Amino acid sequence: MPPRSEEPRRDATGSRRGSSRGTPERGAAGKRGDQAGLGGISDARAYTPRGRTVRDDDGPAAAGRAEQRRNPRASRSQDPFRPALQVLDGGRATTRGGNRQGGTTTRTTVVRTVTDRPDRDEATAGGRRTGGREPRPGGVREARRGTARAPRRGERAPTRRPSRKRQAPPRLADPGRRLRLGTALAMALFVAIGVRLVVLQTVDTPAYADGGVADRLRTVQLPAPRGAIYDRYGAALAHSVEARYVYADPTQVEEIEATARRLSPLLGVAASELAEKMRPRKRINGDDSRFEYLARGVDIDRAREINALELPGIYTQRDERREVPGGDLAANLIGFTSVDMVGLEGLEARYDDLLHGEDGERVFEMGLGAPIPGGYSRTTQAKPGSSIGLTVDRDLQFVTQRILSEKARAAQASTAAAVVLDARTGEVLAQASEPTYNAAKPQSSEPTDREDAATSFVVDPGSVHKAITFGAALQEGVITPDTSFPVANSVVKGDTPFTDTHYANGRRMSVAGMMAYSSNVGTIEIADKLGPERLIDYQRRFGLGEPTGVGMPGEASGRLLPLSEWSGSSHGSVPIGHSVDATPLQMAAAYAAIANDGTYIQPHLVKETIDPQGKRTPAEPPATRQVLSPDNAKALRTLLEAVTTVDNATGLAAAVPGYRVAGKTGTGWRLVDGKKQPGNVASFIGMAPAENPRYVIAVFVHSPGGGGGEVAAPAFQEMMTFTLRHFKVPPSTEPAPNFAVFP
Repeated sequence: MPPRSEEPRRDATGSRRGSSRGTPERGAAGKRGDQAGLGGISDARAYTPRGRTVRDDDGPAAAGRAEQRRNPRASRSQDPFRPALQVLDGGRATTRGGNRQGGTTTRTTVVRTVTDRPDRDEATAGGRRTGGREPRPGGVREARRGTARAPRRGERAPTRRPSRKRQAPPRLADPGRRLRLGTALAMALFVAIGVRLVVLQTVDTPAYADGGVADRLRTVQLPAPRGAIYDRYGAALAHSVEARYVYADPTQVEEIEATARRLSPLLGVAASELAEKMRPRKRINGDDSRFEYLARGVDIDRAREINALELPGIYTQRDERREVPGGDLAANLIGFTSVDMVGLEGLEARYDDLLHGEDGERVFEMGLGAPIPGGYSRTTQAKPGSSIGLTVDRDLQFVTQRILSEKARAAQASTAAAVVLDARTGEVLAQASEPTYNAAKPQSSEPTDREDAATSFVVDPGSVHKAITFGAALQEGVITPDTSFPVANSVVKGDTPFTDTHYANGRRMSVAGMMAYSSNVGTIEIADKLGPERLIDYQRRFGLGEPTGVGMPGEASGRLLPLSEWSGSSHGSVPIGHSVDATPLQMAAAYAAIANDGTYIQPHLVKETIDPQGKRTPAEPPATRQVLSPDNAKALRTLLEAVTTVDNATGLAAAVPGYRVAGKTGTGWRLVDGKKQPGNVASFIGMAPAENPRYVIAVFVHSPGGGGGEVAAPAFQEMMTFTLRHFKVPPSTEPAPNFAVFP
């Protein structure tokens, strides 16, 4: 490295000198200094307050070395770890080299003594002021173990620590002890944490686990599949299908308006309505609502489309939807359910407990939008509802309902009902009402459209009640099939006159003729001989005054006028079917008793129940009772045949070609809350084949005008014709008997 010129420096005496670097003078002085050290010169190097070493003599060599030690550049070669090594060695330093005699290097150990600060300062000050005056003895370090070497060229003199009183070396920390202490502390910490974890997981587990379980638990209802309603042959009239419901978690929904617009076309619900359901709201208990229905009974494919949108806060779950394949087929009879599969009307409501089953539920812990693996989970499986098999024939129901609707519209009827009974079993084969509705969309109908007219249509039956009066008279022996007596054109009971539509003009008329022409006067005279007590008794026997128990909810019971409430006119009105409240089904059941050889059978709609495993259990046998003897019932059926066979009889329109038909026409009134309504209730109840009846059909039509022969009889004829052919009933082999009206 080329020599660098340096600025002249001042020596210890204060005189300016040039740099001795690379000059012969510096080399000679250094050599002389080394020789002086080897010669054992007793003068020790004194330490200045900054740790610099000077010799006792002020020779040029000493001045040169002092100048060199003052040179900052000379410290570059100094060992940076020397002060630390000095401390570790207790203040003793070991240096190499000094004497070079005979090519060998002698290792010399120098013990340095650092003086107190005042002495060092004084020595330094004296040296600077006197130009090399000998320092005080207390500040001179003596050589104990040889002569100290002079600083090498380019080496800075070691820095001296401040002089202190001689004392024992500082006691250093033991790293092994620190390591053991740290290890012990760490182990204690881990033990404490472990003990606490054990306590949390074993002793305090229930308390902590139960503390937040309410916030984590989610409950999902598992709806029980609702049982189906079948006709007598197993055709489904109403059944449930798997679907999905769509709901929103308002706390998670983002961009409510945009979400509502995307869901609106898929759910068929207005976007404004959906947006309102998705807005955040509070429950009654103050908690945020986490569940709001958006739609129920959604098709599975449509639900998949909604899931594919991945809308935040919008979810789907398993649901079911009630299907009514026939729409309005037997709708007034079957009824409908709510979106929650709860029966609201008809048989759905009456047998809701049987059809509904028991819902299940799944309770689990939820975290971060998903069930917690290994968390609490409990599932209660749903128990499907049982199904019911009805006595109704789907095809017969359809035809009966169609005919009734056509005739009712033609007569401008407000209400109409038709019932088809199996005379031998009391089974309801068809039960139609007008008006009707679509059970799949009940919300679009009026409440009056959903009523079952056969069990809720309370009327004064009119002349169809005369069969009960004649039956009681036959059973009590008041009359016989051959009885006849003179019949006037009218009779007064109390303050009310009762007249006939077919005048007898006082001629003797047979009981068959009285039935054929629906004679009010003749019937009243028979009732007078029977007496009101016995007449009321037979009314009850035939099932009037109490519900039939067919199975329809809200069935009307009708009302019989108690004897205590009879007035003078009641002796004339009650026998001919007025002052009597009855339903079409009650009257149909009374005629079924006549057709069934005088045995009354409670009408019923349910044939059997079917449990979820498919096991069929027949319904309980219907209640029965004997009302008329078989002979009297047969005699009464014969009298009723006159209505459809005698010339100018009231029921000729009800005759069915090829079959003998027994029945009766009637014209009554409709009662609402006990008040007579405008218009007439035209009715016809009949049975066929008359010689061995199989089926009974009752038709009631409330219209502005018209009697049973003009409105109800034609409807009966069409219904009975189809029924006999549908069940393949052979035609009658014998013609109806000839009747003499005026013997």
